[in-house]
Amino acid sequence: MTVKNLLQEAQKTRRLTSEEISLLSRVFDFSQKAHQSQKRKSGEPYFAHAYQTALKLAEWRLDGATIAAGLLHDVAEDTPHSLDEIKKQFGEEIAFLVDGVTKLGRLKYRNKDEAQAENLRKMILALSRDLRVVLIKLADRLHNMKTLSAIPPQKQKRIALETSEIYAPLAYRLGMANLAGELEDLAFLYLRPQEFKWLEENVKEKYEEREKYLEKVKEIIEKALKENKIEPVKIDIRAKRYASLYKKLLRFDMNLEQIYDLAALRIILKTVEECYATLGIIHQLWPPLPGKIKDYIALPKPNGYRSLHTTVFCLDNKPTEFQIRTQEMHDEAENGIAAYWAYAQAKGTKEYRETKPIFAEKKELAWVQQLKEWQKGVAGSEEFIQSLKIDFFKDRIFTITPKGEVIDLPAGSTPVDFAYAIHTEIGDQCIGAKVNNRIVSLEHQLQSGDMVEILIQKSKKPSEDWLKFVKTDLAKRRIKSATRQSSPLFKKEMSQTEFKIIAEDRVGLLKDITTAISGSHINITKVFVPQTTHFPVLRIRCAVRDREKIEKLILKIKKIKGVKEVSYKLI
Repeated sequence: MTVKNLLQEAQKTRRLTSEEISLLSRVFDFSQKAHQSQKRKSGEPYFAHAYQTALKLAEWRLDGATIAAGLLHDVAEDTPHSLDEIKKQFGEEIAFLVDGVTKLGRLKYRNKDEAQAENLRKMILALSRDLRVVLIKLADRLHNMKTLSAIPPQKQKRIALETSEIYAPLAYRLGMANLAGELEDLAFLYLRPQEFKWLEENVKEKYEEREKYLEKVKEIIEKALKENKIEPVKIDIRAKRYASLYKKLLRFDMNLEQIYDLAALRIILKTVEECYATLGIIHQLWPPLPGKIKDYIALPKPNGYRSLHTTVFCLDNKPTEFQIRTQEMHDEAENGIAAYWAYAQAKGTKEYRETKPIFAEKKELAWVQQLKEWQKGVAGSEEFIQSLKIDFFKDRIFTITPKGEVIDLPAGSTPVDFAYAIHTEIGDQCIGAKVNNRIVSLEHQLQSGDMVEILIQKSKKPSEDWLKFVKTDLAKRRIKSATRQSSPLFKKEMSQTEFKIIAEDRVGLLKDITTAISGSHINITKVFVPQTTHFPVLRIRCAVRDREKIEKLILKIKKIKGVKEVSYKLI
């Protein structure tokens, strides 16, 4: 773990500026000293985690500020050094990235709930505001998964589930297929240990057998390409990952013989024209399987993935899959947004102009277009950074309960809106709130990433004053309903039932009716006596709302001599 090794890794694909070298050297020393007395559960120095996170960011060819933030990502949370100190020493940009990662650390996913998972993914993007924050978090999560064996089993499963449901899909959405696959495999080991063991025992031999077969196919392809004056960058044998293999096996009754892409050949070329030419050569050598030709160059996947796929009846009539792509497409497929960053950084340089693949300009940041309908291209690294800013959630905020559950609210929402979003009773009984462990007013406007704790009192009722600042329709409707019911006027009026009685006029009629009502322990609040007629209509208001009492009273009144009809209405 030396700063020299880190700088060497960072400079493998691009030159660091003297300012970046100086920055990374200072940050390295600062982080190492900040973590020097700390140990991880595995017993290794805590700084090793910060270093491995930064190293992965360097491998992804990210900028100096992002690598620096990787070294510092746990400092504000786990050491005495504050975010203000980081800002003072290393600048606002790095402090912003560190703060973003710190906020993401508050998120917890505990249940296999698709809606909650989607909210968490949205929140990660909303909190980040800059996708470099997400990349740091992904690098952080990757190293944590590699060292997961050192923590208790229950925590292992929670983190593995979170990785499988949240971070692996997020990596895939960002076009980082290699990372997504690695995270899925690491999570699979803890989520399905028995299935993982079965695959280990049954697939190894099949893999080895398949690789020997593909080596023979590779020789034939290399010869055919040479004859057609095509020089591939490289031809790899790609083995299918355990997690994705298991998902596929479930569809084929766990029959490995049905899996044609257990291992496949991947051909990396220089240009798009060579990709299509190679596809033609393969189909001249062997007949393709119907429906197994996929052109993801002309029609990329939603995450920006581009490649040609074909499955052919190869040697001994065995179905064999080929993936054909340019180096740029391969970099994008493996590292997604990180690859885009590298190309954007390199734009304008001689090396980039000489190696730039065909159609790169059109396809750059294609996934970003899908994600938020951003601009159709980027002109340079500065504009690229701006394109990384996540502002398409500007009308929504994502807040967190103390248990780590995400509550999705409109921008401008308050703790009262948050309380009603959890449960009606929580909203009704709300007397105060803590935001990020600090007491705030109920009018306080929440921000994405805020951890909100609602303080309640069981006897408490909502205040009509809340209507002046709440944002959600749910909160407004509930407050209006609750305050109307609790007002003295409402209580007086809404506790009334008016009975309409049509009866033959006689001496003692009113007395008999009122006696029946009082005998039922019901209070008479008002009597409307009509002018004397043969069939007078009496209207009597009573303090009763109970439907059962009302129905019993009606039966009682109907039995009174001369009563022809009884009806009622609530007042």
